[in-house]
Amino acid sequence: MAKKAANNECPNCPPRWIVQFGDMMSLLLVFFILLLSMSTIDAKKVNEALGSLTGALSVLEGGTQSEISRERMQLATPIVPQTETDEMVNRVTVTISEFNEIIRRQGGAETIQIQEAIDGFMIQLPASLLFRAGRSEIVNADALLLLKRIAILTDTMPKDMEIVVRGHTDSLEISDNAQFRDAWALSSARSVAVVKELINDGVKPERLSAAGFANFQPIATNATEQGRARNRRVEIHFLGQNKSSEAKAPKSVLDLPRQ
Repeated sequence: MAKKAANNECPNCPPRWIVQFGDMMSLLLVFFILLLSMSTIDAKKVNEALGSLTGALSVLEGGTQSEISRERMQLATPIVPQTETDEMVNRVTVTISEFNEIIRRQGGAETIQIQEAIDGFMIQLPASLLFRAGRSEIVNADALLLLKRIAILTDTMPKDMEIVVRGHTDSLEISDNAQFRDAWALSSARSVAVVKELINDGVKPERLSAAGFANFQPIATNATEQGRARNRRVEIHFLGQNKSSEAKAPKSVLDLPRQ
């Protein structure tokens, strides 16, 4: 009988205790799955967790508040899309940086500047880059190329954006044999020259206007040559037109309909 029982044993089978251990682990796994399925998920805490990720990563869309603890509430940072004006200023800034590098390589001291404002932005060009002393003809090849690049960028801007070119001079008196009688004529002629060049480069004339301010809006002192050089400039202002505010503006007596 003992010999027959030995023949029925399986030499390749695992020990019996391993089978029992596996059955026990399977039962425990089923038990924990049942506990998880019967539990409830707090939707509020899930939304707060998503809000926390939104503020930290600025990627996910969803909640705007995150509760770290009962004593502290943290407001998540909303995703603020970049405005179209910022994108335009970035493109213009890259162009200005390229031309400033060219000016520095050529030994120039004065550089082109760009400034942002509430109603748009402005490009400030030194007069020495555009004109000869006391003249209004644009003869510098780099300046002509820069105006062409500005015209190309203008074509990508909103169609209702107004472009105003303003000419400025220093306080030195113009000699009697000069081309222009005074600073008013010189500053106005220079702004008109820039406007005409932009029109030649493809900017629509109805979007452009020119003005001369002579020496009455200085940005530096006129007591030094360096200050006077800064005051001799041409500014190209890009102004966004807010038609809604214009419609709400109070009308004057001249705008009232006739009785």
